[in-house]
Amino acid sequence: MTRPGMMGGAADSQGNPNARATQFGPSVRRLATRLAPYKRAIGAVLLFIVTAVSLNAIGPRILGHGTDIIFNGVIGKQLPTGVTQAQAVEQLRAAGQDTFADMVSGMNLIPGVGVDFGALARVMYLALAVYLIAATCAWASAYILNNVVQSVIRGLRSDVEDKVHRLPLSYFDKHQRGDVLSRVTNDIDNVSQSLQQTMSQLLNALLTVLAVLAMMLWISPLLALIALLTVPLSLLVTAIIVKRAQPHYAGQWRHTGLLNAHVEETHTGHELVLAYGRERDVQNTFDERNGKLQTSAFKAQFLSGMVMPVIMFLGNINYVLVAVVGGMRVASGNMSLGEVQAFIQYSRQFTQPLSQLASMVNVLQSGVASAERVFELLDAEEETADVTNPDLPASRGRVEFDDVSFRYDSDRPLIDNLSLTVEPGQMVAIVGPTGAGKTTLVNLLMRFYEVDSGAIRIDGVDIRRMPRAELRTRIGMVLQDTWLFGGTIADNIRYGAIDASEESVSQAAKDSYVDRFARALPDGYDTIIDEESGNVSIGEQQLITIARAFVSQPHILILDEATSSVDTRTELLIQKAMSRLRADRTAFVIAHRLSTIRDADVILVMEDGHIVETGSHDELIAADGPYRALYMSQFAGAST
Repeated sequence: MTRPGMMGGAADSQGNPNARATQFGPSVRRLATRLAPYKRAIGAVLLFIVTAVSLNAIGPRILGHGTDIIFNGVIGKQLPTGVTQAQAVEQLRAAGQDTFADMVSGMNLIPGVGVDFGALARVMYLALAVYLIAATCAWASAYILNNVVQSVIRGLRSDVEDKVHRLPLSYFDKHQRGDVLSRVTNDIDNVSQSLQQTMSQLLNALLTVLAVLAMMLWISPLLALIALLTVPLSLLVTAIIVKRAQPHYAGQWRHTGLLNAHVEETHTGHELVLAYGRERDVQNTFDERNGKLQTSAFKAQFLSGMVMPVIMFLGNINYVLVAVVGGMRVASGNMSLGEVQAFIQYSRQFTQPLSQLASMVNVLQSGVASAERVFELLDAEEETADVTNPDLPASRGRVEFDDVSFRYDSDRPLIDNLSLTVEPGQMVAIVGPTGAGKTTLVNLLMRFYEVDSGAIRIDGVDIRRMPRAELRTRIGMVLQDTWLFGGTIADNIRYGAIDASEESVSQAAKDSYVDRFARALPDGYDTIIDEESGNVSIGEQQLITIARAFVSQPHILILDEATSSVDTRTELLIQKAMSRLRADRTAFVIAHRLSTIRDADVILVMEDGHIVETGSHDELIAADGPYRALYMSQFAGAST
């Protein structure tokens, strides 16, 4: 039976981008905890960045000194030779050139002497060395940080992969597969890119602001105060825009997951879409979700994109104020031209980190929104913990359902007070209308779901006291829907027992009639099965899954009607293969074609989660009950 929530659950719980406020702070803290094991590496990154930022902060001051050497030489050459600087200033005042005299008084020059190119060369060499060391430190910090980020993301991917294997089947019933895949792939990639882009820039920007501010205060507290006037306004604008953009980033990644889910679903069932003429409906749903994604992405990017122009505008105002006031102070002799030049560079360096922080806002918010979706997956409720070191008897195949009750939803009863005992080697067929609970019974036996009450025992042991891996090694399954992965035929058979020898694989193939068609292929058992299994027929795929069950040598066998979609000749082969597979094993057969289970030891007829009839084929036909009605309806349909 189809489990509830396979199609609609994700849309209901994930479709509204404002269904739950984005947990920005907690998600950032959880990302930070994942960086904690790399404290030494991050410390080295911090040391290199501090060194690089400090040297870059010193650079403009050195270049300003070079500007002073050139400017002092140019002005000094214009003054008369043989006088002191003080005498030259007095001569300029006597000539009525007070402004020029004020400027010369604040300079360090020798009248009549031009540019000191030796001193200028030494300054340039020093500046080159400073910037070269700064660049080396920046490269080293980026290299180490890249290793840290990729290690963190590798650990995050591993945790998510492990988590997926610990999630109960009910989680995947309630979440669309495309949305889960989007969290595992797109969202983790986005977290990686966001960490990579923001961590180094964030540290660099913050340290640059501090270093540049210190240099500006050293050169001129007055100009530093002017430069700081725009900072509170910049921070206020950024905070307002970030708050407005944050929910739209959360919506963007939720809608990305929903769109991926729709695309994955419709592409997987593309033939059915065409067969039922649902192309327009599929396109309309795609357009709707694509439109919502566009709207969320546009609002998020637009709002975040407003930060940079606003900060650049405020920075330009700051630049004009500094240039005007600095020029006036040079003219008055209170500052040198090199100091003003250095300060203008610092003012640019001061606003540049603020612009970088603004540009990182959208990246950071997008990354945190993705991180939150990944953490939601990691926080999902897991399967109950397995017992450790159980004392289990040798497997014989005796199965007992003791007063078992189960329901997928609390308000929808399914199986109530079901009891059943299957002896080793018996074949039990389970029949009944759709929704009767046939597949659910198998799911409970495999512990894909846990019973609400009662107990299921194998060889006298409650399966809840068995590790799931141990339980499932005792059970082999052949389902109606085949599943083969991209690999060789031999690899797909060996999937049932990874350490199986070539002889075991070959024997399993012969027992399941795979050998008959595999040897006819150009590459035999090494034939690669493509992504859609298009180079083998449906019936051949089913035979391969039976061979997979053969090679695993299970003690209990579950067969979900495996012949419903194949031709008569292939059906006979599959039935023969399954008959061999059932030999000396306890077998549960979910039957849709009642003609295939006439030789079952016990036939269970289920309705609404209850066993309404039990017996052999002949006994149930003679009883003239629900089984006879089902049986006759099939053959009556076949005869008309």
